[in-house]
Order: sequence, then structure tokens, then C-alpha cells
Amino acid sequence: MCQHQPQCPTAESADRDAAHVVVRHPEQGWSLLCNGVLLFDDTGELLPDGRIIAPHRAPAGAFTAA
Repeated sequence: MCQHQPQCPTAESADRDAAHVVVRHPEQGWSLLCNGVLLFDDTGELLPDGRIIAPHRAPAGAFTAA
């Protein structure tokens, strides 16, 4: 699917989120990457084969106020 050189990470690789954004819909909360992954603003993902990757946000206690 990806036409970039070097090619972007595939949807099966661990760094699949590093692929280029093809379509961005911030008003709807999602972006389509060139490897076919739908990336949602809540960090969830929908892979081209239909698998779902649950949101992987940092725990609330991970942030500290200065």
C-alpha cells in the first residue's frame, strides 16, 4: 500500500504508528495511515485485517504538575 521510500512500517510491525498520514479527520477523531491502519485520537487502532488495538493511554498518575 505504501509508496514511500523507504517504505513505512507495515500494519503488523510494532512501530506501525510511524507510517505517513494519508487522510486526517480531526473533527471526527481519526486518521488513516498509508499502511491501512485507522488511528484514533484516543490512541486506539483498527488494523486493515479488522483486528482492534485497544487505546493505550498513560495511567492518570503518570503526569505530574509543575
